[in-house]
Amino acid sequence: MQALIYAACGTVFTFLMTALGAALVFFFRKGVGAGAQRMCLGFAGGVMAAASVFSLLCPAAEQAAADGAAAWAVVTAGFLLGAALLSGADACLARGRALALDDAARRRTLLFSAITLHNIPEGMAVGLAFALACGQGPVAVAAASALALGVGVQNFPEGAAISLPMRQSGMSRMRAFGLGVLSGAVEPVFGVLVVLLASAVQPLMPLLMAFAAGAMMLVVFGEMIPEAARSRMGLAASVLGFAVMMALDVGLG
Repeated sequence: MQALIYAACGTVFTFLMTALGAALVFFFRKGVGAGAQRMCLGFAGGVMAAASVFSLLCPAAEQAAADGAAAWAVVTAGFLLGAALLSGADACLARGRALALDDAARRRTLLFSAITLHNIPEGMAVGLAFALACGQGPVAVAAASALALGVGVQNFPEGAAISLPMRQSGMSRMRAFGLGVLSGAVEPVFGVLVVLLASAVQPLMPLLMAFAAGAMMLVVFGEMIPEAARSRMGLAASVLGFAVMMALDVGLG
């Protein structure tokens, strides 16, 4: 029970940080032009690319190696599976005439799906850290709390990475904010769930993290960076987003 309470508290904090980042949408006005849309897409793409590498792929490889597995095989397989799944979803959206999705709506759907998928293993990592820390003393709990703090701070730009591009594409502030919040709501759910299934889930974490990274990078390479790179400012925003997220990931461990 104590592990469940700690995991719930830790993942609710990371969820609230995502919501706080999504709230930045209330400070941006509507209809600022194609240039601003490309900058928002570029910044979001840079954030997602850095999060994929430093928050997901690198830790996945380290954990797989620590478990005695072939890290390169686990990470590569997970990455390709994630990219393949989202590519298949994209193909379904493109061919689903009944949905009547234009390119902007399809891009928003992929963006939301990718970041939500990314938040699932992050929430699981925080929940698993608390599940393993309980019973090992205050030092282990403090380490799990530090992980939750780090993930929470990293989630701030990720919340903005959803809400800002959606706002600039014409969505209302409240809806863009709501989708940003919803993308982070999976963290408490899966953070608590993993405590109940800790022994079964722990060996799968490297694969799940690489899977989420593959899904995110497909969206970054296929949808976000190409559009952002149509202007110099959009390309600069991509580099800035990557740098900001990289600094947070590396600085917070």
